Amino acid sequence: MVSIAKQHNISATTRLHALMELAALVNSSLDPAEVRRMAVEEVPRCMGSDAASLLLLDEATGELYFEAVSGEKGPDLKEIRLKPGEGIAGWVARKGGAVIVDDVKTDHRFAADIDRYTGYDTRNMIVAPVATKDRVWGVLQVLNKHQGSFNDDDLELVQALADQVAVAIENASIYQEMRLTFLGVTTALAEALEKRDPYTAGHTRRVHEYSIVIAQRLGMHPDDMDTLRLASIMHDIGKIGVSDKVLLKPGRLDETEFCEMSRHPEAGVEIIQHLPQLADVIPGVLYHHEQYDGSGYPHQRRAEEIPLHARIIGVADAFDAMTSDRPYRKALSFEQAFDELRRCAGQQFDPRLVALFEAAWKDNQLQPV
Repeated sequence: MVSIAKQHNISATTRLHALMELAALVNSSLDPAEVRRMAVEEVPRCMGSDAASLLLLDEATGELYFEAVSGEKGPDLKEIRLKPGEGIAGWVARKGGAVIVDDVKTDHRFAADIDRYTGYDTRNMIVAPVATKDRVWGVLQVLNKHQGSFNDDDLELVQALADQVAVAIENASIYQEMRLTFLGVTTALAEALEKRDPYTAGHTRRVHEYSIVIAQRLGMHPDDMDTLRLASIMHDIGKIGVSDKVLLKPGRLDETEFCEMSRHPEAGVEIIQHLPQLADVIPGVLYHHEQYDGSGYPHQRRAEEIPLHARIIGVADAFDAMTSDRPYRKALSFEQAFDELRRCAGQQFDPRLVALFEAAWKDNQLQPV
């Protein structure tokens, strides 16, 4: 009696620990794809099973598709979609409530064609809805328990795991929606500023696109790339404080006018610093006119002292300026602009970034606009 109870307690403790570990894991990222991947990789370990899969609901068609799958058959399953209500997964998505199927071969709901397509042999499974209060996101499947059959304790744990995954997916989706909304509002604000000068139309969009191309070549982390997106979009936001006389002057600026123009990075920071959430954006905005040899502004930083985001934006900004028409000159060709970037590499620009940017162009990642 004591031995059995002790074994039961150990099992319960292990299950609780596994649930807490998975909850912490799936809530550690606000990237929806990463959340889903981590969930299905960890579930089989928690459950002592062969594999797991997360199927998400396509709201437009009502179909389920395999979003994340553990095990070697994962790539094959990515090609499959289940019609509304099809398979045990489709039944659970429609009816709700987790189910145990001890022998899938005898269950009329089982979509046997999937096993025939992949060569996988499904014996038993638990399927639980992945749902929050207002939305069914999909289902979580756990396949082929290693020892014995799935039981009610397993069912309870899988449903708890599915609930954790649902909350994590919802939180990540809300974050992504907010991020895209903020990015859209920021872009609209930057493009509204461009309306003051018809010759800079599209400049913000192009600098953003060129900056991301360079960042991709660098293998920049997605979080850092998100910061770069915002910094590249907002790099000229301080020009809102530059007078039309200076901003729209068709010729070379005199010393006083240049001093006014050269304040726009600091003016941009004065605007951005009212939003603490944008603190990481400030270096890219403040230093994008610094030069590699220390002759830029506002603080004459040089080489690696200049933040990476600012160095990237500096290359992208100069390239777009050279390849765009101005009242006092016609646009340079891409070939001419890259000649100029190479000539100024090590003086105005980071040589490594110039080389990566040119390599992207030679690989047809840039198109004249």
